[in-house]
Amino acid sequence: MDELIDVCDENNKLLGINKMKSDVHKDGLWHRASHIWVHKDNGEVLLQLRAKSKDLYPSMWDTSAAGHVNLGEDPLISGMRETEEELGLKAEKEDFEFFKILKHKAIYKNLKNNEFYYIYFLRFNGDISSLKKQDEEVDDIKFVPIEEIEEELKTNPEKFVPHGPYWFDVLDEIKKKVNV
Repeated sequence: MDELIDVCDENNKLLGINKMKSDVHKDGLWHRASHIWVHKDNGEVLLQLRAKSKDLYPSMWDTSAAGHVNLGEDPLISGMRETEEELGLKAEKEDFEFFKILKHKAIYKNLKNNEFYYIYFLRFNGDISSLKKQDEEVDDIKFVPIEEIEEELKTNPEKFVPHGPYWFDVLDEIKKKVNV
């Protein structure tokens, strides 16, 4: 789905320009995205398998929920919206814990994805059966122990969106939170 988003410069300063997401990716313009990492107290992290119809990284495992920050939208509100849309998980602002902003530059086929990730953690100890994935965006969801994700990233990296060291940075931070 194409959407109108704000364009920023390489230092994450909004330029007062907005474009359709497809044009932003075609032209390699900098923009913002929210990444939500859902985790349990036992050290399991919720991963989503991106839908095979996605333009970027179809059928690859990724962060729990993510999406572009829409025109004029706050990154946290974007993350809350994406979490509810993609996972059927409604949470309040205070339930999300801001981690950091990460500058990420990637090329996938003919798409140039230059993003600032606004990264948040969300603790959820409920049952996965209470979640409802958004079929247009997500083919599967599962909770996976951190150690298993780390091993899979090393042995089968092609199964995962190529976020590079970002994966391990986030997993290390979650380990600190849950004492794994």
